[in-house]
Amino acid sequence: MAIDDKTRTELEAAAFRRLVDHLKTRTDVQNIDLMNLAGFCRNCLSNWLKDAADAQGVSLSKDESREAVYGMPYEAWKAKHQGTASPEQLEAMKKVHPHSR
Repeated sequence: MAIDDKTRTELEAAAFRRLVDHLKTRTDVQNIDLMNLAGFCRNCLSNWLKDAADAQGVSLSKDESREAVYGMPYEAWKAKHQGTASPEQLEAMKKVHPHSR
């Protein structure tokens, strides 16, 4: 498939927005589950968004990038949707990501 850079960027941006919108509706899916299954989570997406902003010289704070991904301030999302990780989830995290906290 041959597409120009502008179109590719627009398509990638649309796919990113759709992924973020999907994750906003799937509050039942915990970040630890995403990390254990896919190797990334909402925090990763927000960090990647901030990295991209930094690379372009765009002012975007960590809190702003998280709010863009979570759809609300991160602390509010955690209080409303984040459960306590089970021992099984924590053990899986150690196996999949041995250098994580």
